[in-house]
Amino acid sequence: MKALILITALGLAGCASVGTDFQRPHHDLGQQWRQAEDARFAAAQDGAIEQRWWDSFGDTTLSSLLQRAAGANLDVLAAASRLEQSRAARGVIGAAQGPSLGANGSYGRARNSEQGLSDPSRNNGQSAYSLWQSNLDAAWELDLWGRVRREVEAADARVDAAQETQRGVLLAVLAETARDYIELRGAQQTLAITQQLLDIARHTLNLTRIRLREGAATQLDEAEAAAHVATIEARLPPLQQREARLGNALALLLALPPQSLRAELAASKEIPVVAMQVQLGVPSSLAERRPDIRRAEAQLHAATAAIGVAQGDFYPRITLSGSIGLQAMQLSDIGWDAKRFAFGPGFSVPLFDGGRLRGKLQLREAQQQEAAIAYRQTVLAAWHEVEDALSGYQANQRRQASLDEAVKQGRRALGSAELQYRQGGTDLINVLHVQNTLLNNEAALVDSRATASLSLVQVYKALGGGWQAFSSTSQGSTP
Repeated sequence: MKALILITALGLAGCASVGTDFQRPHHDLGQQWRQAEDARFAAAQDGAIEQRWWDSFGDTTLSSLLQRAAGANLDVLAAASRLEQSRAARGVIGAAQGPSLGANGSYGRARNSEQGLSDPSRNNGQSAYSLWQSNLDAAWELDLWGRVRREVEAADARVDAAQETQRGVLLAVLAETARDYIELRGAQQTLAITQQLLDIARHTLNLTRIRLREGAATQLDEAEAAAHVATIEARLPPLQQREARLGNALALLLALPPQSLRAELAASKEIPVVAMQVQLGVPSSLAERRPDIRRAEAQLHAATAAIGVAQGDFYPRITLSGSIGLQAMQLSDIGWDAKRFAFGPGFSVPLFDGGRLRGKLQLREAQQQEAAIAYRQTVLAAWHEVEDALSGYQANQRRQASLDEAVKQGRRALGSAELQYRQGGTDLINVLHVQNTLLNNEAALVDSRATASLSLVQVYKALGGGWQAFSSTSQGSTP
């Protein structure tokens, strides 16, 4: 008994924990992006980026949609529910660190056998008896080796992982809402341009019919002009369907029924323009900002703590328990003289389990190695994603500049071709060719503008910006 008391005292004094303490993993992210010399990017040395990046587009409708999606999206709400579940699970595990206390009471009426065990009533089974009793029980496992502390540590890390998962879902929803909105405005603008060029093509058809009546054009010219009108008309239904589909996609992101945003989005607006300069931060700040990296780190933390839990299973478990209560044959006898109590330590030691504990420890070690590899893979993938997004943004900016010039010259060519056609200086084929080229270039320019804005959304998503605007703290915390 003295030895047990001595072991307990030493354990409580040392408070050592099995396993190894978690160390934040090292990452190979540098201090400067490859595109940092581009004037369109600003690499803030403090690692900060624009948190409400959607406001930089200067579109109030876009900002409103993202604000509403953050609060109403069902995926975000489901992720928040899973976070609350992980916090509740942590509370259950954390309760093991303290003692448990319970009370119970009972009344029973019984009669023992005359030939069986001794009769508590002392009547040798001659008559029935009553038994009244109540108890107050307490138990506390002494966490001498830190096994329970490691379990709580792993639970805290799982809460952090769930929180980062929620932030990752929010970031994805914000980016998806912005993408759908930009594509919607692009579809509307392409639809408007197509309609304008359709009016021009119809004007050309009418002019051709006039020239046909005057003998200055042929029926072939009329047929080609009519076919050109029909070809442009055929472009309208897919664009209208795309506009409707994107409107419904936005409604779904906001947890609304189909067509709910139709009136709000009906008025065509310009494609949200990109910011003049983008705050990139520094590569090393990705590990502090991107939810997927933070989640991978939390999962590695949980896996590391789980090794300590598995190691703790090899050590004895010592529990202090006690019970105090009242017991009497008659209710009127319940009093201080009817008291009963029991207390003392208990312990259990694993002696032979066929290798179960050893196998469990090996499993936890292998899982920790996998989590470490997953962390490295997540960091590397994030680095690649940012580089690809930045390269795509630069390429789309260059493409847009070239298409701006192509559209400008195409409009000049169309005006000249139509004038020459009216004056008989060129044939219809040249006019239709110029119209078709301009239509393609106009559509490509709209697509380029939308793609440039979409690439900027991808840049901010890759940088991990946006969720901070809807969080009271940028760091995970466990209540």
